[in-house]
Amino acid sequence: MIRTRRAFDPHSIKLVIFDLDGTLIDSRLDLVHSVNAALRHIGRAELPDDVIASYVGDGAPILIQRALGGEAVDDALVRQGLQFFLSYYREHKLDHTTVYAGIREALAAIQRAFREDLNRGRNGVPRKMAVLSNKPVNPSRAIVEALGLGPFFAQIYGGNSFATKKPDPEGARKLLEENGVRPEEAAIVGDSHVDIETGRNAGLWTVGVNYGFAPHTLTENPPDVLVDTPHELAEVFA
Repeated sequence: MIRTRRAFDPHSIKLVIFDLDGTLIDSRLDLVHSVNAALRHIGRAELPDDVIASYVGDGAPILIQRALGGEAVDDALVRQGLQFFLSYYREHKLDHTTVYAGIREALAAIQRAFREDLNRGRNGVPRKMAVLSNKPVNPSRAIVEALGLGPFFAQIYGGNSFATKKPDPEGARKLLEENGVRPEEAAIVGDSHVDIETGRNAGLWTVGVNYGFAPHTLTENPPDVLVDTPHELAEVFA
């Protein structure tokens, strides 16, 4: 069911920015395995899948820091764990990762709607989609391409593409600038409060998805629009 707190005209949206993990792809198991491999490597006990999944969303360094116990953990230990995690994940990022059922169809429907609007003269510029993840950019791009999602997106940026990560608005603002789009003409789609805060910080419309890693965080930080399925994403924008 689509729930709307603040409505926007889909025809006015010229740029849709998507989160990656928990929004477009189900990467949960590969992230869990990689974190637990890093914990084993430094002599720590493994963590349950659900616990690790709840730590995802703020980038790899924070993920490892949380897995090791939080901010009080020694920085050198975090660096050691992070280095092993990144190395392991680089090799295993596509072992179990899949595109959420319905996402390809939703992206295709949004893309068709964008083209139809352009053909009908509703917008003067092509409407585009992009990815902004807190996952490092190289694995982000590799996963998007390997899973066949590359043709949908004009840009793919990761957590190390800029000096800051989401929810800082730097990445979102760069995408606005590169596409010649005003904040009120763009929306961000994500599964956690990090994406919603990013959108608000950049002045974008926000769309939350309930099927991802952290839907519980959307209760305290409700988006403008909340959907339960990828099919509903297509309805929102198409």
